[in-house]
Amino acid sequence: MWIMWVGRLRWLDRHGLTHGGDRQMQRTSGPVIAAAIAIVIGGVQWSRAALPVMPRVPQADSAHIELGRPALPPLTYTVFCLRYQAECRPRRSFRGGPIRLTEKRWADLREINRTVNLAIEPVRNELGLSGEAWTIHPARGDCNDYAVSKRHDLLRRGWPSRVLLLGEVVVSSGEHHLVLLVRTRSGDLVLDNLTSQIKPWSRTSYRWVRVQSPGRDGLWATVGREGV
Repeated sequence: MWIMWVGRLRWLDRHGLTHGGDRQMQRTSGPVIAAAIAIVIGGVQWSRAALPVMPRVPQADSAHIELGRPALPPLTYTVFCLRYQAECRPRRSFRGGPIRLTEKRWADLREINRTVNLAIEPVRNELGLSGEAWTIHPARGDCNDYAVSKRHDLLRRGWPSRVLLLGEVVVSSGEHHLVLLVRTRSGDLVLDNLTSQIKPWSRTSYRWVRVQSPGRDGLWATVGREGV
């Protein structure tokens, strides 16, 4: 486009000299053309800079977590399902497997992970198993409440339950911890209340114990190998 403008300016300059013989134009035509080029190039660069920048979807990393043999779910999960039956009801879908991670779905994950982490005041469970109660959107809670709340919100947005798996891990201190594992074609991602970042499962420092089984209602599965 700017080449056409330069050609037009040169044509006018050449014909102006032929008919008018204006030497002042001859002396100034070079700077005028240079200024025109700068203005046009600057306009193109500004228009490119004004384009919106889309968030980057994470790429595949170590594929998916390796699920092993079937395992019984945590007792507290069974109690949770008795209390929130709709959360554990089997949801059949025509297609199975991990979901494609579009820009819209990536935005969903980031928004819900951030919103739930900020909405629940963290409180430590000092009573052990007897103090466990997985609650959706409490005012105060621990890791279990964060994980089931995020899963609940994603289900309400139409995410299939087969890709929203609660996962039990062990942190460096030796304590057991609950996270939400999201199975996508770009890799399995972890939504965690201990960090604002959504990471591939293999980039967490946890030892994985068991995860909800995506193909067997009510059952969980052991994990084939750990993250790094």
